[in-house]
Order: sequence, then C-alpha cells, then structure tokens
Amino acid sequence: MSSDLTVGVLSLHSSKESKAILNAVEQLGYDTEWLREQNTAVEIENGEVTLEPEVDIVVNRLLLSKEEQPAEALGLATMLDRMRPMLNTPTSTMTAIHKFATGTALAEAGIQVPDALLALSGDTLNDRREKFGDEVVYKTAIGTHGGGTWKLDTDDPVNPMVGSRQAFLQELIEHDEKRHHDLRIYTVGGRVVGAMNRYAPEGEWRTNVALGGAVEDATDDLPEEVVTIAERATDVVGLDYAGVDIVQGEDGYYVLEVNPTAGFKGLFEATGRSPAPHIARLAIERAGGEVDEERVYELSANLDDSRPACMPRKKSPEPAKTVVIGYIEEVVAMGTSGSKTVLAKSDTGATRTSIDARLAADIGTGPIKDIVKIKSGSVKSGRSRPVVDLVVGIGGTQHTVTASIEDRSHMDYPLLLGRDILQHYQVDVMRRADDDEPESLDEDLLEE
Repeated sequence: MSSDLTVGVLSLHSSKESKAILNAVEQLGYDTEWLREQNTAVEIENGEVTLEPEVDIVVNRLLLSKEEQPAEALGLATMLDRMRPMLNTPTSTMTAIHKFATGTALAEAGIQVPDALLALSGDTLNDRREKFGDEVVYKTAIGTHGGGTWKLDTDDPVNPMVGSRQAFLQELIEHDEKRHHDLRIYTVGGRVVGAMNRYAPEGEWRTNVALGGAVEDATDDLPEEVVTIAERATDVVGLDYAGVDIVQGEDGYYVLEVNPTAGFKGLFEATGRSPAPHIARLAIERAGGEVDEERVYELSANLDDSRPACMPRKKSPEPAKTVVIGYIEEVVAMGTSGSKTVLAKSDTGATRTSIDARLAADIGTGPIKDIVKIKSGSVKSGRSRPVVDLVVGIGGTQHTVTASIEDRSHMDYPLLLGRDILQHYQVDVMRRADDDEPESLDEDLLEE
C-alpha cells in the first residue's frame, strides 16, 4: 500500500459500511486506519497535539442516533475535525440526524419539505394538530431504521417528548394508495451514485429496508428535477455523502430526510452499486491523493464488507459489558400521549414483548400495525394478537419494539419483556425490583 496518505474511518460500531469503505480505500492503493476504542488516542504535550493512529483525513461514520450519549460521540468527532479534514463534519451530521433541524435548513433554502410542527408545549402541539388532516406522522426528532415513527389520527393526543427525545408532527404525504413507497438517493461528493425505490412491506407504511421494505433500481429513471433536489439537499445540510429520502406528492417532490450514515445493503441489492468506493475516492482526493475513476466504478460493482486488514485486534479479552437486569425490572413504557413507570417481567422464552391493553391505551401506543399469531405452550396453534410500536426505557436506554397487546389484567405485571429487548441484557432471575409479593394489576400500578 502507499505510505504517503492514510484514510481513517471513525466508527465505534462494527458496521458493514465502515468495513466496505476501508476495503475500498485499500483496493485503491492507499493506507487505512479504523479509529476505534482499541487504537485511538489524542495527546497534548508541551502545547503540541498528536493523534494516534496517524491519518491524513477522517471519514465520519459515527452512528449518533444510536448513541445513549450522542453529545459524547459528537464531542469526539468535533475534536478530530479540528485536527484533520473530515467528511461529514460533526456540525452537518448533527443537523442531519435531527430531523426537524434538517427540515428547517431545507425549507429556508427553498427545498420543499412536508409541513411540520415542533412545540415544547403539549398544549400547543395538540391544539394545532388538526391542521394536518385526518392522519399525521408523529416522530422523534432523532431516530433510526424507522424507530420512533408513528402514523396517527389527528384526534389522538400527543406529547412533545417520547421518553427523553423531542417529538414533532409532520404532514403525511400520500403518494401511492395501493402501496407506500419513496425514493432513497445516495449522493457522494455532490453527485448521485445510485437510487432505489423503497416499498413498504405488507401491513406497514414505513419503507425502511431494516423493517423489511422491498427495493428496486431507480438510478437510470430519475427525473433531472429529483437529481437536482437530492444534490441540493445534501449540500444545504452540509454533508459530503448522504442518503436522501424523497417522496412524490400531488404538487411535486418533498425531501423527508437526509441521512448521514445511510446503509449500503439495500442500495446494492437494488442497483448492484456500492457507494463505498465513491466515498473512498472522495476522501483520497480531499486529502491530496489521486484515484483512477475507472477503478472506482469497477470496485462499486462489489460490496466488500469483509474484515479489513486494519481492524484493530483486541490485545486481551475484555470484561463482559452486558448490562444485568432483574427478573422483575422497573421500566418506563412510552407512547404518543404519555409514559408510565411500571414493573415488567423478563421472559427469555418470549420472542416478542407484550403490553397490557389498558396500559397501551393509557400511554397511546399508536394504531395497530398488524395481527400476528403468538405461540403458547398451552395452545399449539397460537393465538392472534394485535401489535403496535412501543418504546421501552430501561435505565438510560430506550428500545423501540413491535409489541403485542393482550389482556394482562389477571397477571401480576402489565408488561412482559421478550427477547426483542432482553437480547441486549443479562437476566438475573434472583433480582427483583419489587420488595414484596407482586400485586395484581390495578390502577395504582399504572401511575407514574
């Protein structure tokens, strides 16, 4: 590899996208470093600042929307941005991950976005929700993979906060009565490198690939107007590369989001093109290197997300970091109209989290998404139950899951935690949040 230029990727998660970018840089003939906890250090000594490992440019792939403390990760990126050139700077990334900040920036630049309302007062938010029509989109300002997004009737009361995250109302843009779909357009360095139509799965209205959405290539069929909108939106937010989500309404195209860490899997599946070599080229050229453009297009025909040679090795086994929770745990159940602190039972035998119908109604879990069959040891054929989006807070962590609704009034606890949440924890069956014998579910249990 070349020794005169090194590209670093800043990513604390082992994402396929980070691996693909690093592999593309290496295949283009330049050195790489993966900036992670095992190898990254900054030292100030006698007024001089040094970075380990030494890199010439940083590609920012921090997944801030997944961080429990995004300000810490943002501070890390800001520090490195002061030391080295960076693709997707911290300021631009923060604007992009905050969906309402993105909408504000785009609207002020004359790019069409759906009407929306963010209010710090619940009264203001509810007093004005009727202006959005019969249905409205309600979403957290920071979210990912479709989590923290609901479609509600405008007479459903809403909160300005979902847990610790600000929420807002947004106009629902109807574009296909038969099947919801939108466009995801990937731009790198001011130009479109690929685009796909995303179709919502059956029984769902969100099109995210992470939720099971189907995709098809749209790169060669994009109207010039849409190409211009995607490139302008990326530039207005200030990003070097982004996935721009656009939907067509009755009066033109609307930008929904500008994603600074959009995934590559769906785009490659639809188009056979990987954005990774294009991002690699942009980083190399920004740092003063040269790249054969033909080679970039050759590499984009593959999505090489194998383990990069530069991935730091763990020097010694690290202690387990899995958080321990109890068999009975105090959690916060959050919906569109409020939240309740309740006792929940951990059940590693349950695939899906379930919530009592009264509690679901009390916090406003949103419309029923689907009807699914839940297997039961006593009923071989299973029982059909409605499912809804639910946000559960444990400690300082929030989990958005698709929970089933059931009548748990005859049970001891209004919430049962399934493996969709417990996969992130270790369950101590001897630990209980209730000191006394569990009481039957009553109104007192549902009080904050």
